[in-house]
Amino acid sequence: MLSNEEKEFIAYWEQNRLKEKKTFRQLLIGLPLGLVFTLPILVNFMSGWYKRADMVGRTQFNPVVLICAAIIIVVFFAIFSKRHKWEMNEQRYQELKARLKNEEKEAQ
Repeated sequence: MLSNEEKEFIAYWEQNRLKEKKTFRQLLIGLPLGLVFTLPILVNFMSGWYKRADMVGRTQFNPVVLICAAIIIVVFFAIFSKRHKWEMNEQRYQELKARLKNEEKEAQ
């Protein structure tokens, strides 16, 4: 027998599963998490706390590369984390639907 929470999840997921699968929506919702993940890297680089590495970095390193890498990390992390969450919800939905189908089959 499914609990009320499981029934509510099935109803919610049937309405929202296609909307939450869209890549652009995953990017927009996951963007803050990606920024939280990448911001310390940028702050660490910009702070210049390690003077020798800062001197070498300023002479041999193009800051545009760091900015491009940070953007790529943010986008990847945002999409990957939300896609993973979607997959977990989809798996839970499929398991609950299968359990509901088995219960209906046994009741007959």
